[in-house]
Amino acid sequence: MPDSAPKPRNIHGTAILIGEHGVLIIGPSGAGKTTLALALVDHCQMRGLFSRMIGDDQLFAACHAGRLVCHAPTTIAGLAEVPGIGPRSLPSERAGLIDLTVRLVQAGEMTRFQGEATETIAGCQLPRVDVVRQNVTAALPVVMARLSIPPFS
Repeated sequence: MPDSAPKPRNIHGTAILIGEHGVLIIGPSGAGKTTLALALVDHCQMRGLFSRMIGDDQLFAACHAGRLVCHAPTTIAGLAEVPGIGPRSLPSERAGLIDLTVRLVQAGEMTRFQGEATETIAGCQLPRVDVVRQNVTAALPVVMARLSIPPFS
């Protein structure tokens, strides 16, 4: 009997869970994926919202029933890369459904007001928001507003 389960695709990104939402942060090396993910997790935990890392830097992604599922490779599960220090352990979830893609871009690639955008990953189409790379201060409110996280509703 043939295996009908989709083969996971290895992607370069960082994924987190925030409440009921999964967020996949994508961008080139050094763009601030881990920094943004940790800032979002910390921000939400300080406000009493469940938030946890799924995986950092490399993920396996597969489309199941039209939903993107991400999990970390076993070798790096539960680790986040801290620039200049190396991998460090932190609480994580084994896998999560992704609802939003955050793409880290150069400042010159940003538009003042973004329309509806999507990103297709492993055959699943997801809503996407672009934020300026290496700028957590500007990125936090964009992601919080998109997910209706307080103070946004």
